[in-house]
Amino acid sequence: MAAIRTRAKRRAAVVFGGALALAAPLVVAGGGAAQAASCNVTTGPYQRQVEQFLGRPVDGVQSAADCNAIKSFQATHGITPTAGYAGPLTWQTMNTMLAQRAAGKNPNADRKCPTNLGRIACVDLTRQLTWIQDGATLKYGPVPVRTGKAETPTRTGLKKIYYRSINHWSTLYNVAMPYSQFFDGGIAFHSTPKSMWNPPGSGGCVNMTTADAKAYWSMLGNGEDVYVYGRKPGT
Repeated sequence: MAAIRTRAKRRAAVVFGGALALAAPLVVAGGGAAQAASCNVTTGPYQRQVEQFLGRPVDGVQSAADCNAIKSFQATHGITPTAGYAGPLTWQTMNTMLAQRAAGKNPNADRKCPTNLGRIACVDLTRQLTWIQDGATLKYGPVPVRTGKAETPTRTGLKKIYYRSINHWSTLYNVAMPYSQFFDGGIAFHSTPKSMWNPPGSGGCVNMTTADAKAYWSMLGNGEDVYVYGRKPGT
């Protein structure tokens, strides 16, 4: 019994450096017979990469413990099928997280977001990141976001916030959009309870955590610039 309890307590953590907002929750790496039975035991095409990301032994071969760690990651971020398979979508999500980690506290190192317009909210679709800068000075972020899917993309270009609604309700999607700041037609910054890494993406809006959406609400206003660039992975 002691051995079983020990195995059940094993956990693998996804650990990120940089901004606290990029930290991911613990991922269960243990596995009993019942869990293993519901797992996909096939070795996936991104097995080694996924094992390394999750802190698993990197042998490139699927195990019950590997599968349960992958399943937990998929369940946390709404990746389906949640079967523990190291497939393209799971690795794409992890790879985006790694790119976010690499951004650190210098997300505009390549100067792709304008530094000559004063205060501006930057949205990098490629890394699924946003931040606020004033000139070249970082004011907030970077923090992860969830942008539009292929069918409803977040459009690129220089925009301006033109309408704000703190308790907005979408009649199109019949859903709450707290702290909405619209900058491109029906596209807005707003909070969502979903994971920022939940595929395939939003209806075009830039989804944020509640804490980040509140911060943007307090730091931005009508007439503020927003610059969206890049291309979301998988679109």
